[in-house]
Amino acid sequence: MDKLYWLDQIKPLDRTKVGDKAFYLSRIMQHGYPVMPGFVVSADVLREFLETLNSSESLVADLPYSSLHLDIANWRQLQQVAIRLRQEIMTANVPPQWVSTIFQAAQQWQANYLILRPTLALSTVIPGFGNTSGLLESIFCPCNEEAIAKALKQTWNQLFRARSLVYWQRLGISLQQINLAVLVQPVYNAIASGLLSANSSGWKIEATWGLGVAITQGDVLPDAYYIQRDTGVVLERHLGNKMLAYRLKDALSVDTSESIPQQVATIVDNTDILADVVEEAQQKQYALQEEYLQQLITLGNQLVSELGKNFTIKWTISEQTPVNPVLRPSGVTSEVTPQENQSAKLTLGDLCSQGPALKTPARDWLPNLYLTQVSSPQSAIPDLQFIKGLGAAAGRVAATAYVIVNSQHRPEQIPKGVILVVSTITPDWLPILQEVVGIVTQQGGLTSHAAILARELGIPAVVSAADATVLIENGERLLVDGDRGEVYRIKKDLAYTKAEGENYELNSHNNPITPSPHALITPNLPMIATQLLVNLSQPSLIEQAQSLPVDGVGLLRSELMLLGTLKGKHPHSWLMDGRKGELLEQWCERIMEFARAFAPRPIFYRSLDWRSHELSSSTHSLHSMLGDRGTFSYVSNPAVFELELTALATVQKAGYSNLHLLLPFVRSVSEFSFCRQKVEQAGLTQIPQFQLWIMAEVPSVLFLLPEYVKAGVAGISIGSNDLTQLLLGVDREQGQLTKVFNERHPAVMGAIAQLIQMAKTAGIPCSICGQAPAIYPEMIEQLVQWGITSISVEPEAVERTYQAIARAEQRLILEAARRKFQ
Repeated sequence: MDKLYWLDQIKPLDRTKVGDKAFYLSRIMQHGYPVMPGFVVSADVLREFLETLNSSESLVADLPYSSLHLDIANWRQLQQVAIRLRQEIMTANVPPQWVSTIFQAAQQWQANYLILRPTLALSTVIPGFGNTSGLLESIFCPCNEEAIAKALKQTWNQLFRARSLVYWQRLGISLQQINLAVLVQPVYNAIASGLLSANSSGWKIEATWGLGVAITQGDVLPDAYYIQRDTGVVLERHLGNKMLAYRLKDALSVDTSESIPQQVATIVDNTDILADVVEEAQQKQYALQEEYLQQLITLGNQLVSELGKNFTIKWTISEQTPVNPVLRPSGVTSEVTPQENQSAKLTLGDLCSQGPALKTPARDWLPNLYLTQVSSPQSAIPDLQFIKGLGAAAGRVAATAYVIVNSQHRPEQIPKGVILVVSTITPDWLPILQEVVGIVTQQGGLTSHAAILARELGIPAVVSAADATVLIENGERLLVDGDRGEVYRIKKDLAYTKAEGENYELNSHNNPITPSPHALITPNLPMIATQLLVNLSQPSLIEQAQSLPVDGVGLLRSELMLLGTLKGKHPHSWLMDGRKGELLEQWCERIMEFARAFAPRPIFYRSLDWRSHELSSSTHSLHSMLGDRGTFSYVSNPAVFELELTALATVQKAGYSNLHLLLPFVRSVSEFSFCRQKVEQAGLTQIPQFQLWIMAEVPSVLFLLPEYVKAGVAGISIGSNDLTQLLLGVDREQGQLTKVFNERHPAVMGAIAQLIQMAKTAGIPCSICGQAPAIYPEMIEQLVQWGITSISVEPEAVERTYQAIARAEQRLILEAARRKFQ
């Protein structure tokens, strides 16, 4: 390692050595902006480190020259390779002289903690290469040599995560093209921290007390200021809910806005970082003083000339003025000795006021306001503006935006072939969703109604796209990438090779985006023992689903099936209006369509499961996460449930014995017993093939399953969506809580394993019909190992789930054979 690259001395030719993140930050620092000081460990250092790895394994020995091309379809092998490479890096030694150089340079800041930020650049232009913040994340560490060495290796080894390997291979990127440097900056306590997000429509400033991790983690709702871009006028102010503030353990206040997702976990787990409850009086105050607010607006206006109209900066108001490295002669990028530092300790304020090396006149910034990160959206296509969300339903589509600002008022109809942009979606939107070709929502997670409906309908969708209804204009041309979770605002001068509303290939002279291929069912699929079922609700999808390699319908969502029939009215309203006979007739017709199409394959019909606010004619006004759900509503008002059972019995008597009943959201054995009595009175149990199951989604089932079985439960279907939100206390409709709503959480996986085992002990079948297996196919191997009877997924996930089940079963057979002959 020859040298460190200080932010105030980085030159244009250094860009591939220091990476884009550090390069942009150095650019604005050298133009007189108040940037938190730092230096870069160049990308060449990583290459030197990889070449020193001493291993007899060819995989490791060839690593510096590897193409990284692996069989990314083989998830087990991919995980094994990723784990092996990362272990090799973590067990290797970073040369002590390197660590000493970094430590001595960092000591100048007189900071107890450091942040190591990955900063990446590619040596060649790669079409489709974009934001890598989800792949390469910052690492927080104490300022000592041992911690620095470990954090450096943690930063480097992220190149070889499984998801990183997949990303590089999909874009055709080899290791030789990747230049990964590390930006090192000090971490101090902070009075307040936040973000400024700028775009052509307007600006948004967010602020919270203390360390900015509170915002990134979702622990607070920050104060928000909406700014008119051209005038700098504050259009709206919203006081947030800032109950927590993070601070360093050895000080009385909090720190800077350093974090990105993995770093958040690292910080929160670190005992040197504490979360304090903010006093009630302080919670009611804005974290950003007026003078600092105006300073940020001024700063943002000036940054437009540096970064363009679309950028995001992270800022902090530090309690301490960082000690900045001594000014070096222009062009010098060497380390600063402690002796030099003692003779000339200049603060960043000194640098901005004196600034002999600056390219533009210094500005008078308020004390202790510093920028810690700056980013401009990187797009796969020039002249596109980019909005990031969560990819909820696969596929890509280009069409015109139809923006609905107030989602509480659902329109009766919308133009056909548009991309719907809306705050949130409830189930009663389903009829109009069948007219759209893409969906973008501001709210919602991967198991929200918008995501589930989009996956079933096969519509590309992005959820949790912040401020989408504000940033996107009605009639604007959009390109929605449901695989990546990205929405592009397209300039009019770009042309399409296909008509709007179809999967596209965009004509750009430089970087085309190619369409996602349609899912095709591979012929001659291997036999599997685990039953594979499909989740359905729409009659229009029956013909497509019939040809899939499934053993039946594992979840027929009755409430979605009926939406077109109900025309926005709750079934109770139909009864009150004297239209019981008309509703019964249409209900029977809908059920019979599915029963006829799949006979003799089984259909597990889930009875109505509406939350009280999800139909416009509901008599309940309270909007709650649970509402008047499941079998509780049958007990309190049995008329609709009795009509539903009559419809099922009518179809059964017409000769369709493949119908079974799934009771949703069962809270107690007494509720189940009530429903079973109604089922018997309707005559459904007179046919011996009929089975009465329950959804295993309320956590009490973990304790009561033996009692349910004694009461007559013939099988269970695990609803992983609701089970997860109830076990973890997280609303699955809130996209900003995605990191918390994790169906792979040990508590959730433990509960699923326990339910499967309890079902085996009781001698009843156990299925799973939530979104978890489709979203996280790596779970399937564990489900098969635990002995799941069947797995039910959306139509779009059938083939990959089939293949995953086959691989899991094959591995179990091979392992059993090996044990037999040992």
